[in-house]
This record gives sequence, structure tokens and C-alpha cells, in this order.
Amino acid sequence: MSARIKIDTDRWLGRIDPLIYGQFIEHLGRCIYGGIYAEGSPLSDARGFRLDVLEAAKGLRPLVLRWPGGNFVSGYHWEDGIGPKDRRPRRLELAWHTEESNRFGTDEFIAYSRDLGAEPYICINLGTGTLDEARNWVEYCNGTGNTHYANLRRQNGHPEPYSVKYWGLGNEMYGHWQMGRKPAEEYARYALEAAKLMKWVDPSIQLISCGRDGLSEWDRIVLEVLAPIVDFHSIHLYTGSSDYYTNVFQPHHAGRMIEAAQALIDTIRFQQGIERPIRNAFDEWNVWFREKAEEGRLEERYTLADALAVAAYLNEFQRHPKAMGMANLAQMVNVIAPIFTQPDGLFRQTIYYPLVLYATHSQPIALDVWVACDTYTFPEAPKDRRLRGLGPFPYLDVSATLSEAGDTLTLAVINRHWEAALTTEIDLGGWQPVSPATAYTVNADDVDATNDFGHERVGVVERWVDVAGHFTYQFPAHSLTVMTLRR
Repeated sequence: MSARIKIDTDRWLGRIDPLIYGQFIEHLGRCIYGGIYAEGSPLSDARGFRLDVLEAAKGLRPLVLRWPGGNFVSGYHWEDGIGPKDRRPRRLELAWHTEESNRFGTDEFIAYSRDLGAEPYICINLGTGTLDEARNWVEYCNGTGNTHYANLRRQNGHPEPYSVKYWGLGNEMYGHWQMGRKPAEEYARYALEAAKLMKWVDPSIQLISCGRDGLSEWDRIVLEVLAPIVDFHSIHLYTGSSDYYTNVFQPHHAGRMIEAAQALIDTIRFQQGIERPIRNAFDEWNVWFREKAEEGRLEERYTLADALAVAAYLNEFQRHPKAMGMANLAQMVNVIAPIFTQPDGLFRQTIYYPLVLYATHSQPIALDVWVACDTYTFPEAPKDRRLRGLGPFPYLDVSATLSEAGDTLTLAVINRHWEAALTTEIDLGGWQPVSPATAYTVNADDVDATNDFGHERVGVVERWVDVAGHFTYQFPAHSLTVMTLRR
């Protein structure tokens, strides 16, 4: 089987916001307690941060970290999680039917974000929370005056303001699973009042409205009210299937959601005369279909096929640079996560590797790419609604990025054919690279290959590749290849 990829480095799609490689942590299962935070562990520092986990998380290079939820936030009262840890109340936690010790709270989250090199993104409680809680949380984090909550932060050992920039206006408030669920009109009115107070406390903060999928009436109603005050609109998607082709093609629905949400945003901006850009925050996304929420741990074990699906999401994000302002993989540790721990160590799941490769090697300019290759058509109409209206699906899924100086070009190519390698002509349209280039490949003998403690079947293989302005490369079956070329 053969294919062609053609790239014109003058055809810019736009600049990629590096916040699309963000992460998310929630008080769910072992994500925080027993994951990033383990007091008394020989692997933790004096603050309780697992240092091996922190080092693995740094490899993901996230520039933004979302917290504390997720469903958890709709019952979370942030003042429970500040001050001396032994005095913090232990609460019944209703989102995931556990108990919350509150030993990891706002100050710990900010410290962890700073250690990670990520901007903190706090999602506020608009389920059971009050307007005063929302504005007071901003004052605690960002206040500079001689006021109660700014002084409380100082009293807790943090004299300088945290300057938290990103604030989410609640989580999935449309869902019956959410504490304090609200109809779109009621949510929008309440979120507007919260946003107003928060902005009055600190006008510099950027706000994220609670969207659904960009395709629903919920999104329209919410944006018509909140567009004048928000900077991002959130959308969420989880995909996954035990059927290989369904699994690796489902992330194309993310592209449809991004385009629909952005079209809606731009329509409302036009109608209301809003000059300021509003972009998508895809602040929950991942492959998740095996573990059930009712079981409370959600410790998905990922396959090579799942890693290819994750790479397909990242390709979609990179192909929509004007619409995408942020994305946050859900979640970073243990819970549907790339990093998996036990008390004495960790391993990196299959999905860790595409996340690292894209965050490390992608350049800031997204390029338009022309691809010609064989396609896959499902033998009968897909049962999964997320695939309806999509396809036929090219076996090669490609994104290309260019450095600002134009001297580095990165290709990310997923060969989704289950059995066949694809010999591919690559035409760089007059851009002449220096040979050799570096190719990083994620693959295994079996699409169901997984990793485990001391036994990682899926990783990254690095090799040199002879390249020119026009060259041929064979992409292995069921593989991701990230190739970096320089001139």
C-alpha cells in the first residue's frame, strides 16, 4: 500500500497555543491521594508530593493544570482545604461516594502547579457553591490589599499573591450526575453573576464558560449570556471502543465539535459585536470506556490502540489552531491516566508517549497538509453516533508544524491500518531539510499491547532517517511516527 503527503510551508493554519498540551487532576480515586500526593511515603518530599510522579509528570510538559474537578468541584467548598492540615474538616464526598480529607487544597495545588511548570486553572463550584465563595476564592489567590482573604493567604504562609489567571465557571452543569445541576438559562444567569464578582475582585483573570459539546442548545443559550465576559468555552469528550477501527477513528468527532463550537462562538460574537476572541477549552478529553464511574477508581489500562486514538485527538487540536485555546487530558495520574502508581513506584502507560512526543517536538505554527491514501469504510453504518456523518477515513492521519524561524518542521503521522505498512512519498514543496532527520515511533506487535510495572511493551523507538525535499518513508502498521526535520 502507498500514500502521498504534500506540505507547503507557506500554508499556515495559525499559531498553536501550547496550552493545548495541558493536564487535569481531580479528587477522584487515586489521582491525588496515592498519586501525586502521598504523605509519609519514602518517595515523597516534606510536602507530601511524590517526587517520582512529579518527574514523570514534568515529562508531559503541561503548561496548564486544571483542578479540583470534574464532578468533585460541584460539592467542594474551598475553605475546607486551607490552613493547618490537622484542623481541616473531613467531609463526605458525594460526587464519587468517598470521604475527602481536604489535606490537598488550594495552597498545595498552587505549589504543585509551580513545581510542574504549569499555570494553575481553578474550576469553581457553581453546583452547591455560593457567589461569595467564588469571589472570595479569587481574593484568597490573587488579592493584594489589606483584606480578609488576602490576609488569610498571608497568614497561611503565602505572602505574595498567586496570580491565578484561569478560572472555570463550574463543571458539566448540564448533567444529571452533577450536584446542583441547572438548566442552561439558570446556569448562565448564575455564572454571569459569579463571573461579574470574580472580575470585580481581579479584572485580569480569564474565565471559561461551562459548555457541553458545541453542538447542543445548551451551548447556544450559555454563550448568548456569557460571551461578553468569558475568554474560553469548554467542551468535553471521552471516546473508546474494543473495536479497533471505531477506537482510532472516534477522535475525529472532536474536530467536528471544535468546528461547531467555534462557529457558534463566532456567530454570537458577530451578533453581539464582541471584538475580543473567545476560543475552545477542551478541558476534559481522553479514551475511556472500560472502567465505570460507579466503581469509583477508573484505573483504565491503556493499549497501543488507545495511544493511537490519543494521538488522533492531538492531531485534531493542532489542525484547529485558531479555535483551540486550551486542552486538558483527563486525568494525569492513575485515573484514566498516562501515569500509573503503586506505593513503591510507577510505570508509564501507552498513552504517555504520544503526549510527550507532541508536547516536546511540535512547533508553534500549524500547517495545512495534503494527504492521499487508501481509506477505511465501516462495513455497515457505525452504531456509535460520534462516527455518524464522518468517513470514509484515511488510514494516515497527519499534522505538521513549523518553527517561527521556518527552520524546523515536525510531522506527526498515524498509520491506522491494522495490518499494512504504508510506503509514503513525502513532498516538502521546496523546503530542503538537512539529512538525516529524527523519527520517533510508538508501536508494538499487537494493537492490544499494554504496559505494566517492570514490563513496558509500548514505548518510543528513535531512529535516523535519510530525508530530502522529496523522499519516501514507510510508516509501520498501527503506529505513530513523529519526525523532526531541520534545515
